[in-house]
Amino acid sequence: MNARSLPALFALTLIGMTAASRGRATAAALQPMPAQLESQFALSAAPKGLRDRATVYVLDPRSGYHLSHQGASGVTCIVERTAWEMADFRDDIYIPLCYDAVGTRTYLQVIMDAAALRAQGMSAPAVKAEIEKRYQAKTYRAPEKPGLSYMVSPVMRAGGPPDMQVHTMSMPHLMFYAPFVTNDDIAAAPDLAVPATLRYPFVDRQGNGEQSYMIQLLGETARARILVDEAPLIHALCAYRSVLCLADMTH
Repeated sequence: MNARSLPALFALTLIGMTAASRGRATAAALQPMPAQLESQFALSAAPKGLRDRATVYVLDPRSGYHLSHQGASGVTCIVERTAWEMADFRDDIYIPLCYDAVGTRTYLQVIMDAAALRAQGMSAPAVKAEIEKRYQAKTYRAPEKPGLSYMVSPVMRAGGPPDMQVHTMSMPHLMFYAPFVTNDDIAAAPDLAVPATLRYPFVDRQGNGEQSYMIQLLGETARARILVDEAPLIHALCAYRSVLCLADMTH
């Protein structure tokens, strides 16, 4: 649950999903998160059993992502702050995600490069054009084999339904790489205004055909358990910045 074409249909909703829409931030300049909180937030995108062996990068808005912890599993976690597909630099995008080894070499590299280009002073439309150019030149390629991105964090802030405006939401899900696959290919008919249509796999095209994912939302029981287990993180994020507060959580 980006933005990416659906900035992450990454930004989709479960039945009963709670979301807080706090409005557009006025400043585009990114502020760094406290490193420990950012690392915890990034790792929350992965299932608990994968976190100890995952690699973590944190963002220095002045230069880009920097290694915080080197893991051994091939899984890499960050909090995405620049959704290049939007062609608009905001300071209130927070998308925790973890990629497997093949995704780290491909899709994650694009996200990290977008952050570096932003830090260098390139405009949002120019960053979008540059990334599209690199895909056309085959500098960036889709993963060469199947894989997935974990996005089971209790909180994310990205463009989401029903209006694709930026919202704070709880939408734990998995994203399986599906370059150039369409919803027609799998007979899926997702409707952002009808949460029931999002219960089963659908394809989210995030900026271009190469960045297409098959999305599987976690069930309501699993989501409820994540909200309970991650309550300390949820409260810490809300205390850090009000745009990260979920509407149904006390703080």
